[in-house]
Amino acid sequence: MAAVEAEFSATEAGAQALPLRRILFLVRIACANGATRAQIVRDFSPLFSHKLSPAELRQAALDDVDALECDGLITSARGRFAVTDEGREAADRFLSRKGASAGAWPEVRDGRLVAKGLGLEAIGPKKLKSLLTPDGLRAFILQQTYGLSPAGTQTTAKLRAQLAVVALERAFGNKIKTGLGAGSGFSAKAGRLLAGQLSSRPRDLGSDGRLVATLAAEAVDARQNDADALRIAILRRLAESALNEPKAKSPAKVRTSALAAPAAKPVAANDAGLPGAALPPTRRPDPAAFARDVQVAARTCAEGWAGNRKALIARVWKAVEGAHPDWGLSEIEFKCMLGEAHRTGHLRLATADLKDQKSAEEIEASAITYKNTQWHLIRVVEPD
Repeated sequence: MAAVEAEFSATEAGAQALPLRRILFLVRIACANGATRAQIVRDFSPLFSHKLSPAELRQAALDDVDALECDGLITSARGRFAVTDEGREAADRFLSRKGASAGAWPEVRDGRLVAKGLGLEAIGPKKLKSLLTPDGLRAFILQQTYGLSPAGTQTTAKLRAQLAVVALERAFGNKIKTGLGAGSGFSAKAGRLLAGQLSSRPRDLGSDGRLVATLAAEAVDARQNDADALRIAILRRLAESALNEPKAKSPAKVRTSALAAPAAKPVAANDAGLPGAALPPTRRPDPAAFARDVQVAARTCAEGWAGNRKALIARVWKAVEGAHPDWGLSEIEFKCMLGEAHRTGHLRLATADLKDQKSAEEIEASAITYKNTQWHLIRVVEPD
Protein backbone atom coordinates (compact mmCIF):
# COMPACT_ATOMS: atom_id res chain seq x y z
CA MET A 1 0.00 0.00 0.00
CA ALA A 2 2.96 2.33 0.68
CA ALA A 3 4.00 2.22 -2.97
CA VAL A 4 0.49 3.18 -4.03
CA GLU A 5 0.37 6.05 -1.56
CA ALA A 6 3.64 7.40 -2.96
CA GLU A 7 2.00 7.87 -6.36
CA PHE A 8 -0.22 10.62 -4.98
CA SER A 9 0.77 14.09 -3.93
CA ALA A 10 1.57 15.05 -0.38
CA THR A 11 -1.13 17.71 -0.43
CA GLU A 12 -3.75 15.05 -1.24
CA ALA A 13 -2.67 12.96 1.74
CA GLY A 14 -3.33 15.80 4.13
CA ALA A 15 -6.61 17.08 2.70
CA GLN A 16 -10.04 16.51 4.13
CA ALA A 17 -12.00 13.43 3.04
CA LEU A 18 -14.83 13.60 0.56
CA PRO A 19 -18.15 12.14 1.75
CA LEU A 20 -18.35 8.55 0.55
CA ARG A 21 -21.54 9.07 -1.50
CA ARG A 22 -19.92 11.95 -3.31
CA ILE A 23 -16.75 9.99 -4.07
CA LEU A 24 -18.88 7.13 -5.47
CA PHE A 25 -20.51 9.54 -7.89
CA LEU A 26 -17.07 10.95 -8.71
CA VAL A 27 -15.79 7.47 -9.59
CA ARG A 28 -18.73 7.04 -11.99
CA ILE A 29 -18.00 10.37 -13.68
CA ALA A 30 -14.30 9.49 -13.92
CA CYS A 31 -15.08 6.44 -16.06
CA ALA A 32 -14.73 6.51 -19.84
CA ASN A 33 -16.93 9.15 -21.56
CA GLY A 34 -18.00 10.67 -18.23
CA ALA A 35 -21.68 10.67 -17.26
CA THR A 36 -24.88 12.70 -17.26
CA ARG A 37 -27.06 13.12 -14.18
CA ALA A 38 -29.58 10.69 -15.71
CA GLN A 39 -26.84 8.06 -16.16
CA ILE A 40 -25.67 8.53 -12.57
CA VAL A 41 -29.21 8.02 -11.26
CA ARG A 42 -29.72 4.97 -13.50
CA ASP A 43 -26.39 3.35 -12.61
CA PHE A 44 -26.73 3.86 -8.85
CA SER A 45 -30.41 2.99 -8.61
CA PRO A 46 -29.72 -0.74 -7.90
CA LEU A 47 -27.37 0.26 -5.07
CA PHE A 48 -29.58 2.81 -3.34
CA SER A 49 -33.11 1.70 -4.24
CA HIS A 50 -33.57 -0.22 -0.96
CA LYS A 51 -32.88 2.99 0.99
CA LEU A 52 -33.76 5.93 -1.27
CA SER A 53 -36.80 6.64 -3.43
CA PRO A 54 -36.16 7.60 -7.07
CA ALA A 55 -36.84 11.24 -6.19
CA GLU A 56 -34.41 11.13 -3.25
CA LEU A 57 -31.71 9.57 -5.41
CA ARG A 58 -32.17 12.21 -8.11
CA GLN A 59 -31.86 14.94 -5.48
CA ALA A 60 -28.76 13.30 -4.03
CA ALA A 61 -27.15 13.15 -7.47
CA LEU A 62 -28.07 16.77 -8.10
CA ASP A 63 -26.61 17.94 -4.77
CA ASP A 64 -23.41 15.90 -4.96
CA VAL A 65 -22.66 16.67 -8.60
CA ASP A 66 -23.08 20.36 -7.86
CA ALA A 67 -20.73 20.01 -4.91
CA LEU A 68 -18.13 18.17 -6.99
CA GLU A 69 -18.27 20.87 -9.63
CA CYS A 70 -18.01 23.58 -6.98
CA ASP A 71 -14.92 21.84 -5.60
CA GLY A 72 -13.28 21.79 -9.01
CA LEU A 73 -13.27 18.00 -9.26
CA ILE A 74 -15.50 17.81 -12.33
CA THR A 75 -16.50 20.01 -15.25
CA SER A 76 -19.69 20.03 -17.32
CA ALA A 77 -20.40 20.57 -20.98
CA ARG A 78 -23.83 20.13 -22.63
CA GLY A 79 -25.16 18.19 -19.63
CA ARG A 80 -22.26 15.70 -19.52
CA PHE A 81 -19.76 15.68 -16.69
CA ALA A 82 -16.04 14.82 -16.85
CA VAL A 83 -13.36 14.78 -14.16
CA THR A 84 -10.58 17.32 -13.83
CA ASP A 85 -7.01 16.18 -13.15
CA GLU A 86 -7.65 16.69 -9.44
CA GLY A 87 -10.89 14.72 -9.66
CA ARG A 88 -9.15 11.86 -11.47
CA GLU A 89 -6.48 11.74 -8.79
CA ALA A 90 -9.13 11.65 -6.04
CA ALA A 91 -11.07 8.85 -7.77
CA ASP A 92 -7.92 6.80 -8.30
CA ARG A 93 -6.84 7.36 -4.74
CA PHE A 94 -10.18 6.04 -3.49
CA LEU A 95 -9.76 2.93 -5.65
CA SER A 96 -6.18 2.58 -4.35
CA ARG A 97 -4.47 2.38 -7.74
CA LYS A 98 -3.39 4.97 -10.28
CA GLY A 99 -5.48 4.81 -13.46
CA ALA A 100 -8.10 2.58 -11.79
CA SER A 101 -11.02 4.84 -12.68
CA ALA A 102 -10.24 5.20 -16.38
CA GLY A 103 -12.10 2.16 -17.71
CA ALA A 104 -15.74 1.67 -18.68
CA TRP A 105 -18.23 1.88 -15.80
CA PRO A 106 -19.21 -1.85 -15.76
CA GLU A 107 -15.55 -2.82 -15.59
CA VAL A 108 -14.71 -0.34 -12.82
CA ARG A 109 -17.89 -1.18 -10.91
CA ASP A 110 -17.45 -4.97 -11.01
CA GLY A 111 -13.70 -4.78 -10.48
CA ARG A 112 -12.15 -2.00 -8.44
CA LEU A 113 -15.36 -0.84 -6.74
CA VAL A 114 -16.32 -4.37 -5.67
CA ALA A 115 -12.75 -4.86 -4.44
CA LYS A 116 -13.14 -1.69 -2.38
CA GLY A 117 -16.39 -3.01 -0.94
CA LEU A 118 -14.61 -6.20 0.09
CA GLY A 119 -11.78 -4.32 1.77
CA LEU A 120 -9.23 -5.48 -0.83
CA GLU A 121 -6.73 -2.66 -1.17
CA ALA A 122 -4.75 -2.17 -4.38
CA ILE A 123 -5.03 -5.73 -5.72
CA GLY A 124 -2.96 -6.35 -8.82
CA PRO A 125 -4.25 -6.97 -12.36
CA LYS A 126 -4.10 -10.77 -12.02
CA LYS A 127 -6.26 -10.85 -8.90
CA LEU A 128 -8.57 -8.24 -10.35
CA LYS A 129 -9.12 -10.44 -13.41
CA SER A 130 -10.00 -13.32 -11.09
CA LEU A 131 -12.37 -11.10 -9.09
CA LEU A 132 -14.35 -10.45 -12.28
CA THR A 133 -15.20 -14.16 -12.61
CA PRO A 134 -18.01 -15.78 -10.55
CA ASP A 135 -15.70 -18.38 -8.97
CA GLY A 136 -13.02 -15.80 -8.22
CA LEU A 137 -15.54 -13.42 -6.67
CA ARG A 138 -16.88 -16.15 -4.38
CA ALA A 139 -13.34 -17.13 -3.39
CA PHE A 140 -12.44 -13.54 -2.46
CA ILE A 141 -15.64 -13.15 -0.44
CA LEU A 142 -14.90 -16.31 1.55
CA GLN A 143 -11.25 -15.38 2.03
CA GLN A 144 -12.22 -12.00 3.47
CA THR A 145 -15.09 -13.36 5.56
CA TYR A 146 -13.39 -16.40 7.05
CA GLY A 147 -9.75 -15.32 6.98
CA LEU A 148 -8.72 -18.03 4.49
CA SER A 149 -5.29 -18.11 2.92
CA PRO A 150 -5.27 -16.30 -0.44
CA ALA A 151 -2.27 -18.25 -1.72
CA GLY A 152 -2.53 -20.26 -4.93
CA THR A 153 -5.49 -21.06 -7.14
CA GLN A 154 -8.59 -21.46 -5.01
CA THR A 155 -10.59 -24.35 -6.43
CA THR A 156 -13.90 -25.27 -4.82
CA ALA A 157 -12.24 -28.37 -3.34
CA LYS A 158 -9.50 -26.26 -1.70
CA LEU A 159 -12.05 -23.79 -0.38
CA ARG A 160 -14.13 -26.65 1.04
CA ALA A 161 -11.10 -28.06 2.86
CA GLN A 162 -10.18 -24.65 4.31
CA LEU A 163 -13.76 -23.97 5.36
CA ALA A 164 -13.90 -27.36 7.06
CA VAL A 165 -10.88 -26.38 9.14
CA VAL A 166 -12.59 -23.10 10.09
CA ALA A 167 -15.70 -25.05 11.08
CA LEU A 168 -13.60 -27.44 13.17
CA GLU A 169 -11.93 -24.54 14.96
CA ARG A 170 -15.37 -23.07 15.55
CA ALA A 171 -16.64 -26.40 16.91
CA PHE A 172 -13.97 -26.16 19.60
CA GLY A 173 -15.15 -22.63 20.43
CA ASN A 174 -12.20 -21.13 18.48
CA LYS A 175 -9.89 -22.27 21.26
CA ILE A 176 -7.47 -24.04 18.91
CA LYS A 177 -5.50 -23.47 15.75
CA THR A 178 -5.52 -26.96 14.34
CA GLY A 179 -2.63 -26.85 11.92
CA LEU A 180 -4.63 -29.03 9.53
CA GLY A 181 -4.52 -26.40 6.79
CA ALA A 182 -5.74 -27.24 3.31
CA GLY A 183 -4.45 -30.80 3.73
CA SER A 184 -7.26 -31.84 6.07
CA GLY A 185 -7.53 -35.61 6.10
CA PHE A 186 -11.32 -35.73 6.26
CA SER A 187 -13.11 -37.14 3.24
CA ALA A 188 -14.70 -34.74 0.77
CA LYS A 189 -18.17 -35.60 2.08
CA ALA A 190 -17.19 -35.20 5.74
CA GLY A 191 -15.40 -31.94 4.96
CA ARG A 192 -18.42 -30.63 3.06
CA LEU A 193 -20.77 -31.61 5.89
CA LEU A 194 -18.49 -29.95 8.40
CA ALA A 195 -18.08 -26.77 6.34
CA GLY A 196 -21.86 -26.73 5.88
CA GLN A 197 -22.14 -26.05 9.62
CA LEU A 198 -20.95 -22.50 8.87
CA SER A 199 -24.21 -21.83 7.05
CA SER A 200 -27.07 -20.02 8.75
CA ARG A 201 -29.01 -23.23 8.03
CA PRO A 202 -26.43 -26.00 8.62
CA ARG A 203 -26.93 -28.83 6.16
CA ASP A 204 -25.31 -30.99 3.48
CA LEU A 205 -25.20 -28.70 0.45
CA GLY A 206 -24.60 -31.60 -1.92
CA SER A 207 -21.50 -30.39 -3.76
CA ASP A 208 -18.45 -28.21 -3.19
CA GLY A 209 -19.75 -25.71 -5.74
CA ARG A 210 -23.09 -25.27 -3.94
CA LEU A 211 -21.31 -25.05 -0.59
CA VAL A 212 -19.04 -22.24 -1.79
CA ALA A 213 -21.86 -20.40 -3.56
CA THR A 214 -24.20 -20.61 -0.55
CA LEU A 215 -21.65 -19.45 2.02
CA ALA A 216 -20.50 -16.59 -0.21
CA ALA A 217 -24.09 -15.39 -0.68
CA GLU A 218 -24.78 -15.56 3.06
CA ALA A 219 -21.57 -13.71 3.85
CA VAL A 220 -22.67 -10.62 1.90
CA ASP A 221 -26.40 -11.08 2.57
CA ALA A 222 -27.21 -11.64 -1.11
CA ARG A 223 -30.67 -12.94 -2.01
CA GLN A 224 -29.28 -15.19 -4.76
CA ASN A 225 -25.86 -16.80 -5.19
CA ASP A 226 -25.13 -15.73 -8.78
CA ALA A 227 -22.28 -13.28 -9.43
CA ASP A 228 -24.52 -10.30 -10.21
CA ALA A 229 -26.43 -10.73 -6.95
CA LEU A 230 -23.16 -10.96 -4.99
CA ARG A 231 -21.82 -7.77 -6.59
CA ILE A 232 -25.03 -5.86 -5.91
CA ALA A 233 -25.00 -7.00 -2.27
CA ILE A 234 -21.38 -5.89 -1.81
CA LEU A 235 -21.97 -2.52 -3.44
CA ARG A 236 -25.17 -1.99 -1.47
CA ARG A 237 -23.15 -2.32 1.71
CA LEU A 238 -20.81 0.34 0.40
CA ALA A 239 -23.82 2.51 -0.47
CA GLU A 240 -25.26 2.01 3.02
CA SER A 241 -21.96 3.13 4.51
CA ALA A 242 -22.26 6.28 2.43
CA LEU A 243 -25.80 6.95 3.66
CA ASN A 244 -24.80 6.35 7.28
CA GLU A 245 -22.05 8.97 7.20
CA PRO A 246 -22.62 12.21 9.10
CA LYS A 247 -24.14 14.90 6.91
CA ALA A 248 -21.44 16.72 4.92
CA LYS A 249 -20.83 20.42 5.35
CA SER A 250 -21.72 22.82 2.57
CA PRO A 251 -19.25 22.63 -0.34
CA ALA A 252 -19.02 26.42 -0.30
CA LYS A 253 -17.43 26.20 3.14
CA VAL A 254 -15.31 23.07 2.74
CA ARG A 255 -13.07 22.43 -0.28
CA THR A 256 -11.99 18.79 -0.43
CA SER A 257 -9.94 16.61 -2.74
CA ALA A 258 -8.97 13.59 -0.65
CA LEU A 259 -10.80 10.34 -0.10
CA ALA A 260 -13.36 8.74 2.12
CA ALA A 261 -12.03 6.30 4.70
CA PRO A 262 -11.79 2.70 3.42
CA ALA A 263 -14.85 0.56 3.97
CA ALA A 264 -14.61 -1.73 6.97
CA LYS A 265 -13.44 -5.23 6.12
CA PRO A 266 -15.84 -8.15 6.56
CA VAL A 267 -15.60 -9.84 9.94
CA ALA A 268 -13.41 -12.94 10.13
CA ALA A 269 -14.89 -16.26 11.14
CA ASN A 270 -13.20 -16.38 14.53
CA ASP A 271 -14.51 -12.98 15.55
CA ALA A 272 -17.90 -11.99 16.89
CA GLY A 273 -20.45 -10.96 14.31
CA LEU A 274 -19.74 -13.40 11.48
CA PRO A 275 -22.03 -12.37 8.62
CA GLY A 276 -24.52 -14.98 7.53
CA ALA A 277 -23.88 -17.52 10.29
CA ALA A 278 -24.59 -17.67 13.99
CA LEU A 279 -21.59 -18.14 16.24
CA PRO A 280 -21.42 -21.33 18.34
CA PRO A 281 -22.15 -21.34 22.07
CA THR A 282 -19.32 -19.82 24.07
CA ARG A 283 -19.26 -22.83 26.42
CA ARG A 284 -17.84 -25.23 23.85
CA PRO A 285 -14.82 -27.08 25.21
CA ASP A 286 -11.19 -26.96 24.18
CA PRO A 287 -9.66 -30.27 22.96
CA ALA A 288 -8.48 -31.39 26.42
CA ALA A 289 -11.84 -30.71 28.10
CA PHE A 290 -13.67 -32.27 25.15
CA ALA A 291 -11.60 -35.47 25.46
CA ARG A 292 -12.21 -35.67 29.23
CA ASP A 293 -15.99 -35.35 28.84
CA VAL A 294 -16.03 -37.84 25.96
CA GLN A 295 -14.22 -40.34 28.17
CA VAL A 296 -16.81 -39.87 30.91
CA ALA A 297 -19.61 -40.53 28.40
CA ALA A 298 -17.76 -43.47 26.82
CA ARG A 299 -17.41 -45.27 30.17
CA THR A 300 -21.21 -45.43 30.46
CA CYS A 301 -21.59 -47.45 27.24
CA ALA A 302 -18.24 -49.22 26.83
CA GLU A 303 -17.84 -52.94 26.24
CA GLY A 304 -14.89 -55.28 26.66
CA TRP A 305 -12.64 -56.20 29.51
CA ALA A 306 -10.45 -54.25 31.91
CA GLY A 307 -7.66 -52.54 30.01
CA ASN A 308 -9.36 -53.01 26.64
CA ARG A 309 -12.76 -51.36 26.86
CA LYS A 310 -14.18 -49.54 23.85
CA ALA A 311 -17.39 -47.68 23.08
CA LEU A 312 -19.16 -47.23 19.76
CA ILE A 313 -18.98 -43.62 18.62
CA ALA A 314 -22.73 -43.53 17.84
CA ARG A 315 -23.54 -44.48 21.45
CA VAL A 316 -21.09 -41.96 22.86
CA TRP A 317 -22.57 -39.26 20.63
CA LYS A 318 -26.02 -39.87 22.11
CA ALA A 319 -24.59 -39.74 25.63
CA VAL A 320 -22.66 -36.52 24.96
CA GLU A 321 -25.64 -34.93 23.20
CA GLY A 322 -27.79 -35.62 26.25
CA ALA A 323 -25.18 -34.58 28.81
CA HIS A 324 -24.03 -31.37 27.06
CA PRO A 325 -26.90 -29.70 25.18
CA ASP A 326 -25.21 -26.39 26.00
CA TRP A 327 -22.44 -27.25 23.52
CA GLY A 328 -24.93 -27.08 20.64
CA LEU A 329 -22.93 -29.59 18.60
CA SER A 330 -24.08 -31.33 15.46
CA GLU A 331 -23.14 -34.97 14.91
CA ILE A 332 -20.70 -34.13 12.11
CA GLU A 333 -18.98 -31.56 14.33
CA PHE A 334 -18.72 -34.15 17.11
CA LYS A 335 -17.21 -36.76 14.80
CA CYS A 336 -14.69 -34.35 13.31
CA MET A 337 -13.75 -33.14 16.80
CA LEU A 338 -13.09 -36.78 17.71
CA GLY A 339 -10.82 -37.11 14.70
CA GLU A 340 -8.91 -33.99 15.71
CA ALA A 341 -8.65 -35.14 19.34
CA HIS A 342 -7.24 -38.46 18.09
CA ARG A 343 -4.79 -36.69 15.79
CA THR A 344 -3.51 -34.51 18.63
CA GLY A 345 -3.27 -37.39 21.12
CA HIS A 346 -6.06 -36.34 23.48
CA LEU A 347 -7.85 -39.67 23.00
CA ARG A 348 -7.57 -42.81 20.89
CA LEU A 349 -9.98 -44.16 18.31
CA ALA A 350 -10.15 -47.73 17.03
CA THR A 351 -11.59 -49.72 14.12
CA ALA A 352 -14.29 -52.36 14.53
CA ASP A 353 -12.43 -55.22 12.85
CA LEU A 354 -14.84 -58.02 13.76
CA LYS A 355 -18.21 -56.56 12.90
CA ASP A 356 -21.15 -58.04 14.76
CA GLN A 357 -24.21 -58.23 12.50
CA LYS A 358 -26.43 -57.33 15.45
CA SER A 359 -24.73 -53.96 15.76
CA ALA A 360 -24.05 -53.38 12.04
CA GLU A 361 -26.26 -50.29 11.88
CA GLU A 362 -24.60 -48.74 14.93
CA ILE A 363 -21.16 -49.52 13.54
CA GLU A 364 -22.05 -47.85 10.24
CA ALA A 365 -23.46 -44.84 12.11
CA SER A 366 -20.23 -44.63 14.13
CA ALA A 367 -17.87 -44.49 11.15
CA ILE A 368 -15.35 -41.66 10.90
CA THR A 369 -13.19 -41.65 7.76
CA TYR A 370 -9.85 -39.90 7.99
CA LYS A 371 -7.33 -40.30 5.16
CA ASN A 372 -7.20 -44.08 4.57
CA THR A 373 -8.56 -45.10 7.98
CA GLN A 374 -12.07 -45.60 9.26
CA TRP A 375 -12.78 -45.52 12.99
CA HIS A 376 -15.85 -46.76 14.85
CA LEU A 377 -14.82 -46.94 18.50
CA ILE A 378 -13.38 -44.83 21.29
CA ARG A 379 -10.81 -46.51 23.54
CA VAL A 380 -11.77 -45.99 27.16
CA VAL A 381 -9.16 -44.90 29.66
CA GLU A 382 -10.15 -45.79 33.20
CA PRO A 383 -9.60 -43.11 35.86
CA ASP A 384 -6.65 -43.59 38.19
